[in-house]
Amino acid sequence: MTFTESVRTVLSKYFDFSGRATRPEFWWWILFVFILSLVLQLVDGAVIAPVLGFAAFSPDAGNPLSLISSLALLIPGLAVSVRRLHDISRSGWWILIVLVPIIGLLVLIYWHVQPSAEGSNAYG
Repeated sequence: MTFTESVRTVLSKYFDFSGRATRPEFWWWILFVFILSLVLQLVDGAVIAPVLGFAAFSPDAGNPLSLISSLALLIPGLAVSVRRLHDISRSGWWILIVLVPIIGLLVLIYWHVQPSAEGSNAYG
């Protein structure tokens, strides 16, 4: 799966928490979100902050573009993460393990890098 196919798939399954997401689909999505966040942070700091009357890259400017994109991409990010857990034969509810400080995030990352379960499973 290519970068653009992956982003298109995740966005087309915006609210779809069922099924499976392959490892490349998940990690291309993470890369897309990272790059988009970086670009929007730069635009917020260099362009939007001065327009709003703040100094360039002022922390008081609020980064409105970054905030809007983060909110817009929250649900598809959760959905692809749940589908990725389904791909390794785990319940999507395991995403809540991230609420356990430090260890939860490390366990979730470990699961996200695991290879897909062979054949079909309870999730597709």
